[in-house]
Amino acid sequence: MTAPRPKRKRTAPAPKKTRTGPGALTKIAVAALEDMKAVNVKVLDVRKLTSVADTMIVATGNSDRHVKSIADRLIERCREAGQRAIGVEGKQEGEWVLVDLQDLIVHVMLPRIREFYGLEKLWDLRPAQREPVVA
Repeated sequence: MTAPRPKRKRTAPAPKKTRTGPGALTKIAVAALEDMKAVNVKVLDVRKLTSVADTMIVATGNSDRHVKSIADRLIERCREAGQRAIGVEGKQEGEWVLVDLQDLIVHVMLPRIREFYGLEKLWDLRPAQREPVVA
């Protein structure tokens, strides 16, 4: 006589891994940022400037704890959509968290850090608005 087999636990099937398109991932990221009350969310198209990413998002949190929470929610929402972050930097300190989602890079910063580095000015392609020179 053979030993009885242990019963298997029935679990729900794992969600299908679906890769979202770049536009869809950007929408998911922006929704996650807005859901966590991120301030001044800017989406920048950087395809003509670099081959590192297609889109860059810059957002602000009110405190280091808020910045960390925003980044956590972003990572969670993207994972639910089938996209894992390939890198997360700065989460320990919480002043500036960078989340690398391959073709999408998200920066979540404290206001003073965002103002100091001025990433929007660095990566924005729109023509600079020049003031007339007065002689």
